[in-house]
Amino acid sequence: MFRRKMLQQASMSVYLAVALSIMISVSGCAYDNEEDLYPGLICDTQLATYQAVIVPIMTNYCLGCHSTDANLGEVSLEGYDNLINYVNNGRLLGSIRHQSGFSPMPKDQPKIPACDIAKIEQWIASGAKND
Repeated sequence: MFRRKMLQQASMSVYLAVALSIMISVSGCAYDNEEDLYPGLICDTQLATYQAVIVPIMTNYCLGCHSTDANLGEVSLEGYDNLINYVNNGRLLGSIRHQSGFSPMPKDQPKIPACDIAKIEQWIASGAKND
């Protein structure tokens, strides 16, 4: 009888340890982007230049599908001359903002971080120069 009770308590301890481990591992991934992890970060959009800021954003979020080689949807955002066409017709901002009437990009994924969208908006508002 005593041994049976000890085995039951040990089993219960194992179950609790497993459940706690699962809860910790699942809750540890609830916030997976920089804005959620560090809400106090300041988004500096003042120095949003094409080469230093826009090209890395395009590389990180867009060129996997919209490079000259991939050209998915017959859209290439690689290089200033290609990108500026989508800036000028409004499709770039409409898509990355997930606005109605535009194909939300990145496709089947959440919007790119708000700070990166703000940097693109600032670059466009400043004349979308090839600098």
